[in-house]
Amino acid sequence: MTKKLHQLSIKEIHQGLEKKEFTVQELIEHLLKRIDKYNPDLNIFLTINPNAIKHAQEIDKQIAKEGITKPLQGIPIAIKDNFLTKDLVTTASSKLLKRYLPQYESTVTQKLRDAGAIIIGKTNMDAWAHGSSTETSDFGSTLNPWDKGRLPGGSSGGSTAAVAAELVPVAMGTETAGSVRQPAAWCGVVGFKPTYGRVSRYGCIAMASSTDSPGPIARNVHDAALVTSVIAGQDKYDATTSPLPVKKYHTQLNRQDLKGVKVGLVKEYLIDGMDKQVKKLVLDAAEHLKSLGAQVDEVSLLDPKYSISVYTILQRAEVSSNLARFDGVRYAQDRQSFSEEAKRRIMLGTYTLSAGYRDAYYKKALAVRTKIVNEFDQVFKKYDLILGAVSPTPALKKGASAKNPLFGEMQDVLVEPSSIAGLTSISLPCGFVDKMPIAIQLTAKQFNESTVFSVADVYQQTTDFQQFPDLK
Repeated sequence: MTKKLHQLSIKEIHQGLEKKEFTVQELIEHLLKRIDKYNPDLNIFLTINPNAIKHAQEIDKQIAKEGITKPLQGIPIAIKDNFLTKDLVTTASSKLLKRYLPQYESTVTQKLRDAGAIIIGKTNMDAWAHGSSTETSDFGSTLNPWDKGRLPGGSSGGSTAAVAAELVPVAMGTETAGSVRQPAAWCGVVGFKPTYGRVSRYGCIAMASSTDSPGPIARNVHDAALVTSVIAGQDKYDATTSPLPVKKYHTQLNRQDLKGVKVGLVKEYLIDGMDKQVKKLVLDAAEHLKSLGAQVDEVSLLDPKYSISVYTILQRAEVSSNLARFDGVRYAQDRQSFSEEAKRRIMLGTYTLSAGYRDAYYKKALAVRTKIVNEFDQVFKKYDLILGAVSPTPALKKGASAKNPLFGEMQDVLVEPSSIAGLTSISLPCGFVDKMPIAIQLTAKQFNESTVFSVADVYQQTTDFQQFPDLK
């Protein structure tokens, strides 16, 4: 084995276990030592699972007796701290929940456990998922492993940084309007957003219920596809989940080229103010897809700036409703424990839903949302995927979000439209600007995850942009 343990993918870990090159316990102990070394500086993990080594020992006994029988058996995984975990404190990075021990398990984490995964710990995030920087965490910001003077993005910044820093091979995040894809782009890893309703939200602390989508962050496309195959599916505890059967996405990554694939390059996503080098990398990616046999044409969609208005109104309205349940009676912390960002969102959401303003703001936003959905539907009648940048710039410097209440909306402007429409999309490294990773997004119509994964896999297999920082 030439790679070190922390550099292995899921497939490589299973191959090493089968060949008895190492044990699950050795793998977990190695990663825990690495977390001990780098976490005090990067502030990625809020909680470490005290039973991780015990679980590893149990799985080693299972493998010795029966071999590898589960898709994620012995695989370490980090979990964003808004998934309820019955045996681990869940805080949503808010002091209001600093001592909250859930009474039940989220569907996603239960499926991961059932598939043999070991939860190694819970990761930092923007408090209540309010933000795109991880700077709104009540427990301090996570730093970008590529440059500790820059932000990792958010709200799933802890999970993406954990994979980028090679502390885990895979992590779970959630996306409401880019909160998996945007930090994945800034940290140079793969971030996948399933179709809304493809993965259960049960046991995930809600931010905006009509767009929340749990999704994996991984070293490569194959691992993201494998984890999605495990966590997807209808859930009796979540009425918004789809009854459509789940495909084994990771087994369908067998394309050698992209002949017959039609890709739309959205001209409105090459926005004013986009870094010129980022724009060039997106256009280079389009040319690379062409070289692989894909048809790439320029297409037109509604200017993404309108998605900012729609998302801001709808998300704040849903936040005001979802955070109403967090009171001192249930959680022992006074509502003054909410951070300034949470208070702002509660106030704005309550305002837009109040008498006399609901029609002027909320209902109008719903109408524009429908127009956005319809425009995507028209494009996908002709094209299999659409292509664009994930973020208009490389990762920004620390403190960039401090004085901008709409920081998240501005950084997520290119991913908000697809989230509003409930589409499936992937963030995929496509190059570097100022030694920082840049990513493209490939987006498809609802429940067309297979196309996203297969095209992304071909792109990744024929480029060398999937790299990791050399931590000192």
